[in-house]
Amino acid sequence: MSTFANDIEKFNSIYKLPVNKVPTTNVGVPMAERLKAFKDILLEEVSEIDEIISAAEGGSDELATLTMLADLLGDLQVYCASEMAKFGLPLDGVLEVIMQSNFSKLGADGKPIYDERGKVMKGPNYWKPEPKISELLQSLKK
Repeated sequence: MSTFANDIEKFNSIYKLPVNKVPTTNVGVPMAERLKAFKDILLEEVSEIDEIISAAEGGSDELATLTMLADLLGDLQVYCASEMAKFGLPLDGVLEVIMQSNFSKLGADGKPIYDERGKVMKGPNYWKPEPKISELLQSLKK
């Protein structure tokens, strides 16, 4: 387990948030209720991007703008990782599968494909991560 995953488990324990060692939907409240609360928290955090955009457009100091961005992106990662710990989802294992899937997005020529926003698009050899994530989760429930 990575240091970050260990720190997330420690964080959840300190703040009396669930930490499950196996995948589960039992997090103390109905799953739909937990996910609605999580969505609200993420939307609050994402709305902070507007403040960073204003700072960037307003000619704010580059270091100050980058600091705001780093704080936002770090908070998003912590919130997501904490949620994974609540549901017993293995942070490192899931991210490894997702990254391998992302590497499969290259075009037939071995080069990245982007849309007009710069988002990486799926190439012909792309494979969905869900089947491998499902296998991973199933192996942990045994």
